[in-house]
Formats: sequence, structure tokens, C-alpha cells
Amino acid sequence: MKPMSQTPQSEKSDFDIDKSDFKILVVDDVVSNVLLLKILLTNEKYQVCTANCGNQCLELAKSECPDLILLDVMMPGINGFETATALKEDPETSEIPIIFLTALNNPTDLVHGFQVGASDFLTKPFNKEELVVRVYHQIRLVAATRIIERQNSDLRATINNRDKMYSVIAHDLRSPMASIRMVLNLLVNTMSKDVVGEDLFDLLDKANRESEECHDLLDNLLKWTKNQTGRLNVVLQDLNLNDIIPGVVEIFEMIAFTKNIKLKYEDTNSPLIVRADSDMLKTVVRNFLSNAIKFSPKDSIIEILMSQDSDFAKISIRDHGVGIAPDRLDSIFHKGETTYGTGGEEGSGLGLQLCADFSRKLGGDVMVESVLGEGSTFSMLIPLKK
Repeated sequence: MKPMSQTPQSEKSDFDIDKSDFKILVVDDVVSNVLLLKILLTNEKYQVCTANCGNQCLELAKSECPDLILLDVMMPGINGFETATALKEDPETSEIPIIFLTALNNPTDLVHGFQVGASDFLTKPFNKEELVVRVYHQIRLVAATRIIERQNSDLRATINNRDKMYSVIAHDLRSPMASIRMVLNLLVNTMSKDVVGEDLFDLLDKANRESEECHDLLDNLLKWTKNQTGRLNVVLQDLNLNDIIPGVVEIFEMIAFTKNIKLKYEDTNSPLIVRADSDMLKTVVRNFLSNAIKFSPKDSIIEILMSQDSDFAKISIRDHGVGIAPDRLDSIFHKGETTYGTGGEEGSGLGLQLCADFSRKLGGDVMVESVLGEGSTFSMLIPLKK
């Protein structure tokens, strides 16, 4: 028959501890008090080490690494309060909980004790059962903290491994996906319904659009994982938006053409020089344009606007599509969710998260204005060259 646990009834919870795994440092200048505490705690199966003054306590706290310190207040040399202050100031010992053993019981002393780092107090002469319960309570807190720290460490490792896996998948799939996309683009643009038939042409057109979406998703996923794992290099340089944005727009003109959407780019009358990373800047604009095309109806117009807003350049992509519900506007840049465009295009929401991350990493920001059923304007702010 399994023996009953010695855990006090009032302290039972959803996890057990092995007391022999924990070490307690007893500090008191009175030898009889030290012996009594050592006997009591040893009977409870704890490991026990002892010190007779504050200086010895500081030495043993580093060498023995106790899980809890029972610290007398009134001692010759440095007293308990001064010892506790020194323990909390040292990074090696600052996390060790302290229970003060003291004959002082006025409110001022209690408040001072908590100010210098006490986790609990025991008033001399102490009750044996009370001491055992209070010690056990602190040890359980230590054990719970270690469980949380271990789980956090495991979670960080899991997330890191997941991000690495995403990066490998995206990297290995992006190249063959780019080849498939190029072939499908070529087929759609060189063939007609008269040559291959309407049904086959529609299938090729659908495959072409889906290959574009898949390639964009893989590209976003690769950049997102690099950003999350700190492997994305930011190369800041002076860039003229009038040289950068037209090239991005030109890439999407063919994609917009499949829905008979016109991209209207308005150049600025003078150079608009920003301090940014070229690839990050293009990624944000590409995602904004891609989303605008997805959520715009056929035969509509998408406007690409640039302006100066105080110390920032503002790049805006304005569509006249389905718009966004008001309850989604506040979370749209940090809450990934699957959405579907006017042509059935699927979006993961990852691109908008990436846009927000990149813009803020460059010292700017993103914003959105939208009216449901009328369209949306996504904007990016980028610091101007000083």
C-alpha cells in the first residue's frame, strides 16, 4: 500500500515535490536555534546547510546555491536586513526567497523587511508546525517557478524549431514554385481560348493565379521567419521613391490585367528620398498591391499615391473594392486570418503582419482607412532622408 503524503492538508495542489531536491540555508548566531531548525527541516527531508552570521550567509548563498534562506534579523556584524539587501543586489543570489526569523513584530520592522526582499516572516519563538508549513509554501513557489521556466524554455525551443522548419520549407519550395509560375505566365499570355479551348484556358488561368498566390505566400513566409529568428539583415540606404515604386507597379500590371483592373500611379513632381531597406520597402508595397487586386472587383481602378507627411514619406494604395468591417480594422495588421478576394483568391493575413513588422523596423508605420463596400486605403510611412 502506498504511504500517505506528508504534505500538509492545506497545501495540497495539482503537483507534488520531492523535498530532498531542495536545499535550505539556516542563518542564526544562536547555536541552539540553528540545531533546532536543522533537526526540524532534516526530518522533513530537506537538505540543510547553516551559517552563524551575515558574512558567512553571503558566502554560502553563492557556493551552496540554496533554494530558500531562513535568516535571523538580530545578529552581530551585519544584521539580517543588511544581509538581505546584499543578497538581493547580487545577481547570483537575488532570486533566492528569504524568510526572516525575528523577535521584532512591530509594523515598521515588518514593512522594512519586505522592502529589503523578504518573502515571509516568522516571529520568535516560532511554532514548529507553522514553520514547516511556511517553509513548504515557499519551496512550492520555487518549484512552480522552475516548472514555468522549464516550460518557457521548451516553448521557446519549439517555436524556434518551428520557425526554422517554416524557413526551410519556404526556401526549398520557392525556387520550383517560381519556375512553375513563370511557365504558367508564359502559357496564359501566349495562348488563347481559340487555340486550347475555353475550359482548358480557364484551368490554366486559374492555375496561373494560384501559382502567383502560392509564390507570394512562400516569399512572405521566408521573410517572416527570417525576421522572427533575427536572421533578416536590414540594409539602410537613400532611395528615391520615384525610382523604386514604378518598378513594383509594373510587375503587378499583368496580374491586375487578368481582372481588367487598371493600376493608376501618380508620380511626384520632385524627388522623394527616404532612408530605408530596398527589399523591405518593395515587400510592403507588393503586399499592399496584391491585396488591393485580390479585393477589388473587375473593371475597377487602384491608385498608387505618394506624398510627404511631416518627416515621413507616405505611400498609399487605394482600391475601390469590398472594404473592411470596422471591427476588423484595429487588428488587421497583427491578427492573421484567412480571407477570400473577389475572384476567390485566398489570403492568409501573414503579408499584412509582415508589412507592419518591416515598416516599424525601418522607423515608420502602417495604417489603414476603409469603408465597407466602398474600398480601402493602406498606407506606409517611411522616414525621409535627413
